[in-house]
Amino acid sequence: MTVRETDVVVIGAGPVGENVADRAVRGGLEAVIVESELVGGECSYWACMPSKALLRPGAALRAAQAVAGVTGGSLEPEAILRRRDGFAANWDDSGQVRWLESAGIALVRGRGRVAGERRVIVAGEDGESELVARHAVVIATGSEARLPGIPGLREAKPWTSREATSAQTIPPRLAVLGGGVVAVEVATMFADLGSEVTLLSRSPLLRSLEPFAGEAVRDALRSRGVTVREDASPTEVTRQDDGSVVIRFADGSVSADEIVVAAGRRARLHDLGVDELLGDKGLLDVDDTLRVRGSDWLYAVGDAAGRVLLTHQGKYEARAAGDVIAARAKGEEVDDAPWGRHVATADHAAVPQVVFTDPEVASAGLTAAQAEERGLRVRVVDYDLANVAGAGLVADDYAGRARAVVDEDRGVLLGLTLVGPGVGEQIHAATIAIAGEVPLARLWHAVPSYPTLSEFWLRLLEAYGL
Repeated sequence: MTVRETDVVVIGAGPVGENVADRAVRGGLEAVIVESELVGGECSYWACMPSKALLRPGAALRAAQAVAGVTGGSLEPEAILRRRDGFAANWDDSGQVRWLESAGIALVRGRGRVAGERRVIVAGEDGESELVARHAVVIATGSEARLPGIPGLREAKPWTSREATSAQTIPPRLAVLGGGVVAVEVATMFADLGSEVTLLSRSPLLRSLEPFAGEAVRDALRSRGVTVREDASPTEVTRQDDGSVVIRFADGSVSADEIVVAAGRRARLHDLGVDELLGDKGLLDVDDTLRVRGSDWLYAVGDAAGRVLLTHQGKYEARAAGDVIAARAKGEEVDDAPWGRHVATADHAAVPQVVFTDPEVASAGLTAAQAEERGLRVRVVDYDLANVAGAGLVADDYAGRARAVVDEDRGVLLGLTLVGPGVGEQIHAATIAIAGEVPLARLWHAVPSYPTLSEFWLRLLEAYGL
């Protein structure tokens, strides 16, 4: 077995692992990254990029048709799939490999597992090799779809988000199992592409967000012909001899040509040599520098850390981890106070997210319920986005809503949720205000441009009493 020594070994070459390695190299260290699939990871080939490529055409068409004077227009599924293929680089990672080379990051193909302190064994096509890290081993292996224990489901060979976003044909009838972000986005894209979609959720849609967000998405899906159930508890799933799928419930059944399971995700931590470090929830316990507690050399970032399962937040964690690994390796001062350079404090209070349905849902920070659970004294301020002059320019019958959650004791924004066309591009201002803990009295002086949708900030502050 060949043995190679380096400063940092990163297991997982998705965007999170790439960022850890890149920051470590920028900090003057040598890094080796290990990957058993495509360099670029889930986001590049089966999640963020291809899914948004499939969602954008429908949203663009509806945006155009929402303005008087624009008529006609239709979607061409085959052309949309070809465009999606381009965003997924036709599932060829050679471009990402070239980027690693340009960044000075070495790539080892194969499946890595931790074999001891600072030691990683890689099982590749040509056998096993060993990597020895002088300073740190980082687990950045992402997550995978979780399959509920419904009788017959696994045997029915369901699609997960991977098969859905890489589909080369559009099933005439599609059942989607789940009520979270992936489920509603999959339902949206396939309804746009011509499938007859049935969305089966056990609970209200998007239940981790403000309730009105899921309600708006549910109503919009139904208006476009999607059957939505928010009380669905399948008792059995069967793949029929003709290839169709039957999902049975206590009160009936649903038939489809394919079923997509979008019922949550779990960190890929099995067979990584870290079982003895996993907590009750099957996750690694990391501190805000992303180092596994009780270790001075093992780190976990992104979905593998289990803190926030969002690509952009994982990349943020990766930047903190890569920088702190380099600082510790060189004996430099570590800035690990809240909001310091070497910590991922925003994971706790300033996470942004966009759901690319139509209408879009965008949020940052805490919901009202989450803030109250933390014992904070809050005030909720709602505003109808249709009352903003700029909204009428976006769409003749613009419909949308904003909700601000304010910390009454400190006079700062804790959270903002927006629902409406194009609101995804509006949410970063809220992320800045929350992360910066900008007093509302100072936000009053941040004048929004007229006539843009961003004028809702002024109206929210007026509704608050400023």
